[in-house]
Amino acid sequence: MTNKMSSKTTFARSRSKFILATILILAIGLVSLYLASPPQPSQDKSKGTTSISSNTTSAQPLEELQGQVTLSGAWALYPMTVVWGEEFQKLHPNVKVEVSAGGAGKGMADALGGLVDIGMVSRDIDPAEVAKGAYPIAVTKDAVVATINSKNPVLNDIETRGVTREVFIGIFIDGTIKTWGEVVGRPEIKDEIHVYTRSDAAGAPEIWAKYLGKKQENLKGIGVYGDPGVLAAVQKDPLGIGYNNYNYVFDMKSGLPIAGVKIAPFDVDKNGKVDSNEDISTKAKTVQAIKSGVFPHPPARVEYFVTKDRPSGLEKEFIKWVLIEGQRFVDEAGYIELPKETVDDSLRRVG
Repeated sequence: MTNKMSSKTTFARSRSKFILATILILAIGLVSLYLASPPQPSQDKSKGTTSISSNTTSAQPLEELQGQVTLSGAWALYPMTVVWGEEFQKLHPNVKVEVSAGGAGKGMADALGGLVDIGMVSRDIDPAEVAKGAYPIAVTKDAVVATINSKNPVLNDIETRGVTREVFIGIFIDGTIKTWGEVVGRPEIKDEIHVYTRSDAAGAPEIWAKYLGKKQENLKGIGVYGDPGVLAAVQKDPLGIGYNNYNYVFDMKSGLPIAGVKIAPFDVDKNGKVDSNEDISTKAKTVQAIKSGVFPHPPARVEYFVTKDRPSGLEKEFIKWVLIEGQRFVDEAGYIELPKETVDDSLRRVG
């Protein structure tokens, strides 16, 4: 009897061990099968992105972007676009972003002619250009300012009183204001004004002329190529005056005008003095004046990327990144973020 009970007990224990071992093996098998076949990513072809199903909301590129994006055009957009290009390449090491400056006119011509993927344009887009396939997308904002030499004979008066739009018209358009004494109401000062303008088709002269009610071809002065060229000419000439994209005038680190140059402030309300909200003597104050709306519009303006027809492929991905992630670099680079509604409109245009 005892032997029979002992045999049954031993059999029961063996059976239990067998069942536990079987369960353990099945469990290991199921885990191995799951690890060998994880949830498959689902592709959103319309966005070129990949998302893991249900248990995550993060998106990753299905395939790493690769190729080249080429841009040319506005000197005004050049520094900002270089920053965007560098940051985009950090995220996508297999992408090369090539940026070259040469003026908004060159950027438009290159884009329409298929010489680059994207043209950088710092002026309004002409309907005739749109008819040829120009597809503008607003990406940021900046402004053009009047520049004078730091040794100007009436510098203190200009910085205290400012310059009205009518006086700028007399200098750059009509040619009726010829001496620095006339600018500040001191006829005894006879120093002649030396006017510098752009020789190349560009956004800065177009937007400066628009502020004065005319077009680039109406601007008087000695023609000099490029933003740096005009700035250098004024920098060397105590009697010189020109106009520049403000990011070329201010030192990137200090936010002050570069050596040898000063900003001629606008007397917007024509009260004969530079009010605190009209002060644009530093980059920070200039940006604040633009944001507040005190700075005239123009010469404050929107900057555009222009493609030939609606963008696609790698150029589209780059522009979308600029409008979403790239906007966080705008303030640091000295530019001005677009209003949310403008960015949203640009994203709709990109598709």
